[in-house]
Amino acid sequence: MAARKLGRGVSLVGAGMSQFGAFHDKSSRDLFTDAYLEMLGSIDKPMNPGDIESLYIGNFSSDLFEGQAHTAPLYTETVGLVPRAATRIENACASAGVALRQGIIAIASGLYDVVLVGGAERMNALPTSKVTEALANAGDRLFEISAGFTFPGFYAALASAYMHKYGMTPEALMHVAMKNHDNGALNSKAQFNVSIRGWMEKRKASAEKKGRPIPTWETEMDFFHDDAANPFIAWPLRLFDCSPITDGAACVLLVAEERAHEFTDTPINIVGTGQASGYPLHGRTDMTTLASARLASQEAYDMAGVTPNDIRIAEVHDCFTIAEVVATEDLGFFAPGEGFKAAMEGKTARNGSKPINTSGGLKAKGHPVGASGVAQTVEVFKQMRGEAGERQVEGDVPLALTHNVGATGNTSVVHVYERK
Repeated sequence: MAARKLGRGVSLVGAGMSQFGAFHDKSSRDLFTDAYLEMLGSIDKPMNPGDIESLYIGNFSSDLFEGQAHTAPLYTETVGLVPRAATRIENACASAGVALRQGIIAIASGLYDVVLVGGAERMNALPTSKVTEALANAGDRLFEISAGFTFPGFYAALASAYMHKYGMTPEALMHVAMKNHDNGALNSKAQFNVSIRGWMEKRKASAEKKGRPIPTWETEMDFFHDDAANPFIAWPLRLFDCSPITDGAACVLLVAEERAHEFTDTPINIVGTGQASGYPLHGRTDMTTLASARLASQEAYDMAGVTPNDIRIAEVHDCFTIAEVVATEDLGFFAPGEGFKAAMEGKTARNGSKPINTSGGLKAKGHPVGASGVAQTVEVFKQMRGEAGERQVEGDVPLALTHNVGATGNTSVVHVYERK
């Protein structure tokens, strides 16, 4: 089949996100407004918000998290964009990534010239047990949830299968967590903007202040192996292998490429997009890869006319540390069974040959499930324009990629970005 091409060019000209964290005094509308206002502030040239013609907004389950459905028009009213058409996109944790794809298609088709794409989720209104139950709705209730699976269990099964097939040890996953916390420590918007070393020092200081025994950790690995500080959630995954429960929102502005100069002199073009579906976990023949991610990425690469080797940086869906390892292989950055070695060797670090999750990833930046896909795009926008501050990668970033996954790979969506 011939590679699909966009009907016309699509440019990214503005990007913003709210603070990520736990906010008991804010609604998802408040967080969306924060992201929207930062996005407007990132646009280099004066613009009239009234020029926005349509909105596509990712949101997984405000119905359960906040008791509020039909959120897209409510967000639209909150930021003063009524009567613009607004569509809510629900594809589990890939909701925002798919919303971005819909915005791209809307512009490429010629229907609109200026589109706002966003995502939002407020998860901390519920206790952890209820959040776990709400997220489980993205699994297959007929065959999987009824058998006792939750998402830590799903990804623990993937990790166990991967370890059995390729000989990975849990220490490799600890390297992923440590790297992403190092990056998150440089991201002021991250929920956990502290390194593991910093986390250790805070714990020691707290113990001393309270007159309790001071932990004797010397290295990050000592901390990771401490069952009290880093307990098992679902073997082999521990607490620090899991992304947190997060409230947050993100927004980007897409425009037709021929109009990008009206907004900025340094647009980022979206040159490839791909999406695919995958079988539920119980229907797969190989638990160490997400077929949907491989198919979506190949579609995006073909559309962009690039290869995995051309990609300078990537934001991938690391809801659990094993997910990052698998993603780097599914995207073609490393051969099957080599992703965990690359993590341990520092290849995916910010100063490595293939920087992954410079934002801190879902692991440290946070994972408001309906917003994560667009938040990845915010990081790419900043990195490609040299605006990422302390976490800016060295050298030129002409091509970048985002990879967003719904559930355990039932949905995968990949986008390729180019700075000309």
